[in-house]
Amino acid sequence: MADSSEGQNTALAGKTVKVRSSEGGEFDCYLVTPTTDAPVPAIVLASAVHGVDADICAITDEFAARGFIGAAPDLFWRSLPGPLTHDDGRAQQRSQPRLERIKTGERDMADTLAYLRTLVQFNGQAAAIGFCYGGPYAILGPKRLGYAAGISCHGTQMLDYVKELDGVNEPVCIIWGDRDSRAPAEVLDAYRGIPARMKNVEVHVFPGVQHGYMMREVPAFDQKTRDFSMARAIAIVDGLRSAPKIRQAS
Repeated sequence: MADSSEGQNTALAGKTVKVRSSEGGEFDCYLVTPTTDAPVPAIVLASAVHGVDADICAITDEFAARGFIGAAPDLFWRSLPGPLTHDDGRAQQRSQPRLERIKTGERDMADTLAYLRTLVQFNGQAAAIGFCYGGPYAILGPKRLGYAAGISCHGTQMLDYVKELDGVNEPVCIIWGDRDSRAPAEVLDAYRGIPARMKNVEVHVFPGVQHGYMMREVPAFDQKTRDFSMARAIAIVDGLRSAPKIRQAS
């Protein structure tokens, strides 16, 4: 893997910017940009139901420190904006009805990408990485929202989106633990066989790892699996450093 931090391993302090919604209004987005003279790819983080909390901001910072633009939009701005603690019952409530909320959030992911295109540092290529609730955007992003790649870490509701992989040619990486309470055997089985017929898709299932392994603030946090997930995401986004290529949402 190329060292994506070479020559551009520092980032500006993260800030909250306003992204204009295509349906009217605007929403917050945590943005971190690297200090670089050359255009670079971006990665957009689709959060869990807790929103853009300390964990999501820290992951965004890590990507920026490796020389990428990192952006984490508030996908819950219509109902209950801002981050919520992991013991706040309203977090689950604001994500329901799930399929409808995910569909609505597609516009926010597309609008975030449109905002990134206004940045001089952006080379026109971005990956979507989703956590828990945000997992489906790893597929929906490259499927029809203009993203050049997708990564899912302990994604939920993924059985509803497995057929969306048909026709996707961009890199997609999906990672779970085999003790993930939100990814039972039927979900894992539905995805395990996909890489055999789709060489652009990789699926990794780690033994003994539970739901939420990426988040340091939860008991399920697993450093080894988090390190692997970050390494794969960095490698995928690093592959988007080629000549600028503007992809439009379908």
